[in-house]
Amino acid sequence: MSNVIAFVRDSLTSLVSRMGTERDKAATTFYTHAVMTDEQLIAAYSSSWLPRKIVDIPALDACRKWRDWQAKKAQIEAIEEEEKRLNVKGKVLEAAKKGRLFGGAALYIGTGEANPALPLDVERVGKGGIRYLNVITRRQLSAGEIDRNPESEWYGRPGSYTLSGANGMQIEIHPSRLVLFTGAMPADDEITGNPWQGWGDSVLQSTLDAIKNADSTAGNIASLVFEAKIDIIRIPDFMANLNNEAYRSKILERYSLANMSKGINGTLLLDKEEEYETKSASLAGLTDILMAFMQIVSGAADIPVTRLLGQSPAGMNATGASDMKNYHDRIQSMQELELQPAMRRLDECIERSAGVVDPDVYYRWSPLEQMSEKERAEIFKTTADAARQLVGTGTGQEIVPREAVSDALVNRLVEDGVLPGLDAAIEEYGKLSEQEPSEEEQAAAAATQAANNNNVTRMQQAANDAAPRTLYVRRDVLNRADILAWAKEQGFTDVVPDLHVTVIHSRTPVDWFEMGESWSPRLEISAGGPRQMEAFGQDDNYCALLIVANELKWRHEAMVEQGASWDWPEYQPHITIQVGGEVDLTKVTPYQGKIILGPEIFEEVRMG
Repeated sequence: MSNVIAFVRDSLTSLVSRMGTERDKAATTFYTHAVMTDEQLIAAYSSSWLPRKIVDIPALDACRKWRDWQAKKAQIEAIEEEEKRLNVKGKVLEAAKKGRLFGGAALYIGTGEANPALPLDVERVGKGGIRYLNVITRRQLSAGEIDRNPESEWYGRPGSYTLSGANGMQIEIHPSRLVLFTGAMPADDEITGNPWQGWGDSVLQSTLDAIKNADSTAGNIASLVFEAKIDIIRIPDFMANLNNEAYRSKILERYSLANMSKGINGTLLLDKEEEYETKSASLAGLTDILMAFMQIVSGAADIPVTRLLGQSPAGMNATGASDMKNYHDRIQSMQELELQPAMRRLDECIERSAGVVDPDVYYRWSPLEQMSEKERAEIFKTTADAARQLVGTGTGQEIVPREAVSDALVNRLVEDGVLPGLDAAIEEYGKLSEQEPSEEEQAAAAATQAANNNNVTRMQQAANDAAPRTLYVRRDVLNRADILAWAKEQGFTDVVPDLHVTVIHSRTPVDWFEMGESWSPRLEISAGGPRQMEAFGQDDNYCALLIVANELKWRHEAMVEQGASWDWPEYQPHITIQVGGEVDLTKVTPYQGKIILGPEIFEEVRMG
């Protein structure tokens, strides 16, 4: 019995249509590795806008927002000043562009050492140690033999580079002194036979066919525009008389004059026997064809059409936000996976050259998507509200210690950039954990505690007696010291000890629990705005500061709607400053500072 070996192909074959056979038309299609010369790359980059944008846009976007150093203020200033001196941002952008175009470029770290063939010792770089940064393309920088030692830091990369200078002079450079930008990653130097060993491929290499197709389509459409309208004139015996040279001359002269008269007067003069008609070529659909080719270029270059062409997104409800977000994610990956590792040694040298030696110093790439002022404000509000919920009311019952929340909140706000200059202010005035609570904060905590105790008492009373009662609601002034200082300057001699604002004074009994609660347990009225001093009450012996606070008015009106009474014609928020005394209010300048009010305090009206 003989063994039969069966070969099974996992493909679809049709002898009728020749699909999957040697005569399949697709069988003649294959890929070749055609390396573009430097002259072709330069010609494409210099003469066509699509190759230039494909090379420039990702490099520009990776550098335009640059990076944010995370360190102390003095350290950040020193590093950023060193970056400006060396023009690091501009040099990296130039090297990135040339690396993408040619498949290789380098940034030489110039420290002034005599022998650049030796490795760069980062720890020996002192303040001002980097003298210059120079951009070198792969045309001038030849890669040496590839290092095949698996124990070497430079495995798979050239162990040295040779710079060709003027008059045939050559300088050997150690790779540690170079920041390498290698364009598109090569598949395999040994198989592809890359003439520029040790370097990458140009980004135009894989996109050039798509670019040429788009350029050719645009050129053909432009030619069609000139052929869109054709005049046709039928002349009797035209072909029979073409052999006559005099006839040909007269024909050319005749219709040159006809076109001239048509161009000047808009009228074409013809013989009676001649026939005239116009044919127009349809240009419909050409825009869609061109845009289809442009989308292929966009996909090949991995750049959204909206960014590549600088046009608004097309289609109903199209915003392009998703495309741009994906593109920004790609640029961020390029920054973190390509630029940052390549610049690691350079960044260490920049820090030391700036006089900063601190292992905790690092940086983040700035986001390409910038927040609007509205978004910044919403983030600030959401973050602050969340922190307030964690801390609680400041009565010692917080979920997380206020100092810990303060430090975390400061770090978050600095990173988000919603409060410019916050880090400098913190450095000048200190953190919350380093400060003692102010009198205002102590007063706020005491008032809140008293209000809580008062609420507990009210709830106990309500449990014993749910009958409606009279109601007096006030909010005490927490920053009394500020108003007291102003009052003394204005000549007030006996300031009311419990400065407050009355919200409601209802002699009519009401259900307290129907009154609800205030939106803000701590109300801050900003400085400025309408303020006025006025005398009122019995014999006008009350000196009061009239203020504007919409929340107080809304709260008052809500209580009135729930059945509370008010014995005066209208409600005007005010703070009684002094009772009695001889003060000429016409000479008093109203208090213009901020006013901080504590929580609402509920009491029964004192009769009598």
